[in-house]
Amino acid sequence: MSKKHNPHIGSSLNEFLKEEGIFEELQTQAIKEVVAWQLSEAMKERSLSKAGMAKLLHTSRTQVDRLLDPASDVTLSSLQRAAALVGRQVRLELV
Repeated sequence: MSKKHNPHIGSSLNEFLKEEGIFEELQTQAIKEVVAWQLSEAMKERSLSKAGMAKLLHTSRTQVDRLLDPASDVTLSSLQRAAALVGRQVRLELV
């Protein structure tokens, strides 16, 4: 009785995701989740509520909810403004 060879055994998760064609999509989602979490944590450190953040950004609380929602697409300039208000900065690099 011969075993079927699994082409994914021994490969890395990244290799597997690339083979499946979903690596970039999942990487993008992971980055968005980390950025949203970091912004949320920075707001907590400064005892800044969503309503307070909205006031400082001169926008609505709904827009702040979008900033903190990894499922939404936000602009880099919006992230930079929000980060600056909590004493942080956004760093972006192409590799």
